[in-house]
Amino acid sequence: MKLMTVMIAALFLFSTSWAQGQHTQSGRTESMQTASNFTKVAPALEKYARGPLAELWKRPGLTPRDRSLVTIAALIARNQTVEMPYYFDLALNNGVKASELSEVITHLAFYSGWSNAASAVAIAKDVFERRGIGPDQLPPASPELLPLNEDAEADRAPRVEQDFGKVAAGVVQYTTDLLFRDLWLRPALTPRDRSLVTVSALIASGQVAQITYHLNRAMDNGLTKSQASEVLTQLAFYAGWPNVFSALPVAKAVFEKRPD
Repeated sequence: MKLMTVMIAALFLFSTSWAQGQHTQSGRTESMQTASNFTKVAPALEKYARGPLAELWKRPGLTPRDRSLVTIAALIARNQTVEMPYYFDLALNNGVKASELSEVITHLAFYSGWSNAASAVAIAKDVFERRGIGPDQLPPASPELLPLNEDAEADRAPRVEQDFGKVAAGVVQYTTDLLFRDLWLRPALTPRDRSLVTVSALIASGQVAQITYHLNRAMDNGLTKSQASEVLTQLAFYAGWPNVFSALPVAKAVFEKRPD
């Protein structure tokens, strides 16, 4: 699998500029233009951006870095390119490494679709170029992989084969060989962060049936119950209340079955 290393454009959205107040001079100019648009079209949206949205990023349940990972995963999953330039920059400002942002895009090609990842690649290209981020700062295409969790894979692979081997043998094969024995073992993202962006993307795109497995995996990988709860809160704003309320019963069931 070849790593995507090319990523377009730098445009900062007004509402999110208020959310953290970290933007370049060009971002300030765009912020003022967008603020004017908000005032002319939806003044209440301006009010909510200054209030609840800004406060969201200050909540203690997740670090700013985690909030950035959750948010960019949601944008990629929903192919919402308008806000990507600001949030890619914000993620880098919040401690997400260029190699990690690159790897999030690569990972979500498999969980949100190749075209969504290609759109994110195009958006991130200018962000990287403007910040002087070159190929030497990005993950290699074929790194030395992390060790495979033999016990977890011995449980997962036979179940998937039994359930779906006769339905879509190719999907089962790629799931094992490409996803769980390659993609998930790439070292540029920790297992926790890889799970974090996967769960965020699933919730943001309404893939409720997949949340149980991946939320359990995320918590096995170190995501705490309180952090998972705050992921849902963050996504209510960036993926919409209906997607989050669809995920809440699933998350509740997962929480109740796990030890405190």
